[in-house]
Amino acid sequence: MTALEFVPLKHPRRAAKVNFGVEVHTADLACLSEEDFEQIKDAVFRHQVVVIKGQRDVHPSVQAKLTAKFDDTVRSDYGHGANMRKNNSVLAKDGVTIPEVPQVQVLGSNYLEHEHFGIPAGTPLHHPSHETFHATTLSRMDLIEGFTRFYRWHIDSALYDLCTPVVTSLYAIQVPKGARQAVRYDDGSDSMISVSLGTTAFVSGALALEAIPEDLRQLALHSKVRYAPHPYVWISKARANTTGLGMVCEGKELPLDQLPEWSEDKIKTLPMCWTNPVTGEKALMIHASCVEKLYLRSSDAEEYRVVDDLVEVRGILQQLMRPGIDPDRVLCHDWEEGDFVIFHNRGLWHTVVGQFEKDQFRLFHQCNLASGSDPQ
Repeated sequence: MTALEFVPLKHPRRAAKVNFGVEVHTADLACLSEEDFEQIKDAVFRHQVVVIKGQRDVHPSVQAKLTAKFDDTVRSDYGHGANMRKNNSVLAKDGVTIPEVPQVQVLGSNYLEHEHFGIPAGTPLHHPSHETFHATTLSRMDLIEGFTRFYRWHIDSALYDLCTPVVTSLYAIQVPKGARQAVRYDDGSDSMISVSLGTTAFVSGALALEAIPEDLRQLALHSKVRYAPHPYVWISKARANTTGLGMVCEGKELPLDQLPEWSEDKIKTLPMCWTNPVTGEKALMIHASCVEKLYLRSSDAEEYRVVDDLVEVRGILQQLMRPGIDPDRVLCHDWEEGDFVIFHNRGLWHTVVGQFEKDQFRLFHQCNLASGSDPQ
């Protein structure tokens, strides 16, 4: 067996605490051996992000089959299910499903110039922007001067009924060139990050857990979160913080009796920290935007304290999670055409970043598959 060479990603000086992410130049997804796959699988769990460089013409069916191999319990469902774009969900415009391989979504910006795997020419591709999701937005002049924000820090997961995917794969087919942008946090911290156009930003849940004081760490290790039913519909009228981490409390969440039909047995109540199946490392893994309730304790011997006031819930989540997105802990990937990225969706948070001009065309394929079991 020939060992693939995994090289640590180069990080800018400001990302001093980023200790994850590798790239490999010698793998070919068109003829990937079982031995090569096992090396890549191990690297994903150990390094969280694996960038496979120089891939060409990866068919959506190949991407879907490869993504499925990371989870022995995997289902055939796309990670968000078939109804992600219904009922005014905040995900309604995020991607276009490939008809012949519905587990794969087309992401990008602008319009498809040609028919694409059964998707008609002229179909719009929507790149999510903070302008449609944050409670406050940058000014027109800020945008002209190249400032931007993180869109929404998240985990790829339906968080209702379906179980969180183990990995997500992203395949960069066309990547527009453009000036770098500057992410502003606008939360009073003066934090800012220089990023390439359309970067994807990643944060390690393990590093986030390390970043908080010991008392909060013990709280996270022993506590649980309950997600709202149909969470992306629940927050459809609410707006996010300037950092993209969690929601502003304005009372705009939909009442539960106005949501699509739901049942208690499909609601997800999950631990705040999940365990890496290869390393055993614990990671702080919460989708802050969608949490409805907390079950708090600092040791196994304690009874849970239930917190269901959203102001208090979100305040506690900020205490737990905000240190994790400090600039020195954020990996921003500089996309190149042919990059095929596989990341550990149960060990990382990630976010879309930036704005494109109307004439800039971007085309990606994304795949994640609902698991057959919840993270532990």
